[in-house]
Amino acid sequence: MDSILFVEYLERMATTPILYSFRRCPYAMRARLAIHVSGLSVQLKEVVLRDKPAEMLALSPKGTVPVLQLPDQVLDESLDIMLWALVKHDPESWLNPSIGSMDDALALIEISDGEFKQALDRYKYADRYPEHSAKYYRQQAEFFLLQLEQLLNKSGYLLSNHAGLADMAILPFIRQFAHVDKVWFDQAPYPKLQHWLSGFLLSERFVKIMEKKP
Repeated sequence: MDSILFVEYLERMATTPILYSFRRCPYAMRARLAIHVSGLSVQLKEVVLRDKPAEMLALSPKGTVPVLQLPDQVLDESLDIMLWALVKHDPESWLNPSIGSMDDALALIEISDGEFKQALDRYKYADRYPEHSAKYYRQQAEFFLLQLEQLLNKSGYLLSNHAGLADMAILPFIRQFAHVDKVWFDQAPYPKLQHWLSGFLLSERFVKIMEKKP
């Protein structure tokens, strides 16, 4: 690389957004999914959660991933990162549901990030919440699973005839839920949900965003 090209490369790297991520974190997964579909370029920095980089903590003291460092701002909420990427370029119309509305999508994500995530955490780590059994917490989560099953019965996706923001924001958490007890999940009475998740896990996009990084 000659000196002019090297200087151009350094200038480009200086203005390229930096995404701090952790491969298995569902919040980081959905941010990476939106960035991938948008086609935008970011520098991906894989974080070791037990040894978080000082530069990330300086940007976002709460210390959670994902964190997106932009030239003029810092985004440290996964949904904000998804919307940032999709507003810039949304080639698959994730922001344009054909059955529901964006308000419907955001409301569904709010339930996923709220009541469902709380039940999921207690189901996954039931020994930390001895007030109830793992089965009890799983049943609390199933209220949301049933809602998703009913939506998927209409078109195969949550609010559209194609994958959209709600699907990609929620799927990483359903993946996490399914892996708590895969035997139970695979025989549970949610065939549409199981098919939806399976298609996601086998997709080229999911495989791509789950590639291991240093």
